[in-house]
Amino acid sequence: MRILLWHVHGSWTTAFVRGRHDYVLPLVPGRGPDGRGRAATYDWPATAREVPWDRLRDEPLDLVVYQRPHELELAREWLGRDLPGVYVEHNTPIGDVPRTRHPLADRDDVPLVHVTYFNELFWDNGRAPTRVIEHGVPDPGHLYTGELRRAGVVVNEPVRRTRVAGTDLLPRFAAEVPLDLFGMQVDGLPYGTYEDLPQERMHAELARRRVYLHPYRWTSLGLALIEAMTLGLPVVALAATEAVEAVPPEAGVISTRVDVLADALRGFADDPERAAQAGKAARAAALARYGLDRFLHDWDHLLEEV
Repeated sequence: MRILLWHVHGSWTTAFVRGRHDYVLPLVPGRGPDGRGRAATYDWPATAREVPWDRLRDEPLDLVVYQRPHELELAREWLGRDLPGVYVEHNTPIGDVPRTRHPLADRDDVPLVHVTYFNELFWDNGRAPTRVIEHGVPDPGHLYTGELRRAGVVVNEPVRRTRVAGTDLLPRFAAEVPLDLFGMQVDGLPYGTYEDLPQERMHAELARRRVYLHPYRWTSLGLALIEAMTLGLPVVALAATEAVEAVPPEAGVISTRVDVLADALRGFADDPERAAQAGKAARAAALARYGLDRFLHDWDHLLEEV
């Protein structure tokens, strides 16, 4: 199958393009948001290829995967024809959440795929046919060493997304355990910061930290959390959104109390053996629920239906 999709969410796309199809990614001058082409910091197979937006009409495409509302119009304009499609909703609703209606809520011709059951529950989906296909991640291997008595955090744009990402809480946690922040546009915060590293290098660096901190208040789940678990890191996370489903008790500590989380962070940092054991449980749980084979199988089933 030949599938058109935009490079919107790097980690999710990294899993999606590992399937058995051909994947076409639009490219615009300057690699702007509507045409980034292939990723620079992720390892994608040759079956994921970038095509200039003005040549898409010549591509023999079978299906479109939408991830933002305006992409439906972009596809119609750039392709000059209608194709079957599905819409992936990565995000939790924003605003007056109990009354937040999804942009596709008045349509029944495009399946709406949520990446978590939390998303499906909290969006008003209207008459859109919904499906949940939970995340999948390529297994990076059990890389955990925990050699550094530090906590790793992965947050993109931590300044702009302060309360959403929970970066306003980091000073409280940093008082207990030194933090290292990974991600895009992390400069300017008073922690050991790292630029947007290639995924393989980031995984290797993250695995040297004793514990993973997931401070997000309001996010669908956060693939970085699952990736940290597959690396073998124990987890300390806010009990918010889908994290309560993803992290079993033996894999770490989740709570809505910052003091409980701060104590847990220090506890893992001071007890390498306990941290390693919890990390093994985290890895097992992540592979069992978010394995790549299950993810690709679920997507193949839906794509064939569409």
